[in-house]
Amino acid sequence: MKITINNKISFDNSKAPLTIAEISANHEGKKEKLLKHIISAAKCGCELVKIQTYEPEDLTLKSQKNSFLIKDGIWKNKNLWELYKKAQTPFEWHYDAFKIAKKNNITLISTPFSLRALNFLKQFDPPIYKISSFEITDLKLIYEIAKLKKPILMSTGLATIPEIKKALKIINKFHNKVIIFYCVSGYPTPHEDVNLNNINLYKKIFPKNLIGLSDHTNSIDSSLAAIPFGIVAIEKHYKLADKNSSPDSQFSISTKEMGELNKRKKMYNLMLGREEKKLKKSEIKSRIFRRSLFASQNIKKGEIITKNNIKSLRPKIGLCSSYYFKIIGKKAKKNILKNSSIFKKDIF
Repeated sequence: MKITINNKISFDNSKAPLTIAEISANHEGKKEKLLKHIISAAKCGCELVKIQTYEPEDLTLKSQKNSFLIKDGIWKNKNLWELYKKAQTPFEWHYDAFKIAKKNNITLISTPFSLRALNFLKQFDPPIYKISSFEITDLKLIYEIAKLKKPILMSTGLATIPEIKKALKIINKFHNKVIIFYCVSGYPTPHEDVNLNNINLYKKIFPKNLIGLSDHTNSIDSSLAAIPFGIVAIEKHYKLADKNSSPDSQFSISTKEMGELNKRKKMYNLMLGREEKKLKKSEIKSRIFRRSLFASQNIKKGEIITKNNIKSLRPKIGLCSSYYFKIIGKKAKKNILKNSSIFKKDIF
């Protein structure tokens, strides 16, 4: 199964997963830092970089009511409007972001969080649209994204299987170029909550879709551990350095870690190989360590082969030791000297 985006990008479960560097709020409110993130993501081997297209009004109301206050987690006691005001990637920054991505030969994509954001994003003609986990029940937004008939990455944190199916049904009215991302919306996600076996569950329930991983742990371990499950993409929140005051810093990885992820993912995928059992090139020189049959004493022509006149030893020269029971009871065609290898032509 394969979804081709352009001559550089294709989601394909026969190769190493693509890496999507999610900048989100890690620009810390500075456009220059946003642009540096894009350049850095390209340099450390990411195939795609993602931003988030919203301003506070696209997500919430400017309200100080208690119901708009986050009660728990890393953003505890923060007001929704104030959180999104701090975390936003202002619309006017997008122009330079898409320019710098093109200049650095990396594919820039985004998650629109409202119809207003989507309509703004259209002018940049991104090759892919992302649907956030928290927007998976916003069926109107999903419908409008699906109408564009562009490939869709759909995160599924918090979502039930029926909710995923309902969103997919909307998209399928237009196409099925959908990569479903297994995701845990815990920030950061504890390792005991990762539960990568759900990738296999997704594959069973959604056999016509490719599966990716949106990883909110604060390390690269779960991303690498997911590779044998056949994911086609890994999304990780990305920051330039460990010291970062953004709302997303605690579940983001640094440039060094991102580089390591991109190096190791290729190695891990290479080690998976194919479902075939055949002799590998590196094994050929080790054949000397296999056993073959030798004469344990002088065997005369016409003499019966018994367990008392043959033995199994290294190296593999003549008959493989697997022939032991087959030649017991056979006769020797010629004299075989003690400690000589036994060949098929020596036995009747």
